[in-house]
Amino acid sequence: MFIGEYRYLIDEKKRVSIPPKFRKELGKKAIITRGLDGCLFLYSQSEWKKLAEKLGKLPLGQADARGFQRIMLSGAMETSIDNLGRILIPDYLKDYAKLKKRVVVVGLYNHIELWDEARWNQYQKKSEKEVGDMAERLSQLGGI
Repeated sequence: MFIGEYRYLIDEKKRVSIPPKFRKELGKKAIITRGLDGCLFLYSQSEWKKLAEKLGKLPLGQADARGFQRIMLSGAMETSIDNLGRILIPDYLKDYAKLKKRVVVVGLYNHIELWDEARWNQYQKKSEKEVGDMAERLSQLGGI
């Protein structure tokens, strides 16, 4: 299980460290792809397989399903975790998430998100103000 928030720097070779607590669960290879809200998603291979199977079952006749499949699957790439616990972030994903020098690595149960620090801080401030309303809406859906 991935939980917590960690701050790292992207090095000159476009690598970012993964928290030591996360590395064992990820293994030697992971899948990185475009995420939601302007971040990147990082999955263990087993969790990615579960998600990819769900994406593959979406109805091809629906434009939203096709679009979501394209964004998630075409953006995905296998990445290796080196001996120092770093992953390489390809340029197209770095550009998508507008990653600069400072990156926040966020654990979200079954996956990890990578955020540009300034964007994360902005997103977090906005979300913290709305968390009560979010919880209420989710409770109406049976989510909490």
